[in-house]
Amino acid sequence: MTIAAKMEVVLKISELPEAETVENGWQKFELDADGIIVSMTVKPKMFKKLTQASENYPQWVAAIGGKMGQSTENGFILEQPNIQVFEKKPKAEKSA
Repeated sequence: MTIAAKMEVVLKISELPEAETVENGWQKFELDADGIIVSMTVKPKMFKKLTQASENYPQWVAAIGGKMGQSTENGFILEQPNIQVFEKKPKAEKSA
């Protein structure tokens, strides 16, 4: 017997993706996750988190989470995407 489960996908990036502006200023872009193309459209405010990270931090990482949506020819659409950005601090060298 199976039980209901919730599946979420998390993608991590450290470069600003090339985005296309669509209706109402939303940004549409694609990520290549090991050959699987993940397409998503995010609000301008959410995409701004990525642009600010690339401008303000020398190194950063973003976690983009959401639900696996409709299949596409080369992957799927990420639905209800959410973006969290973190500054990546260089690790301090340990002295011997």
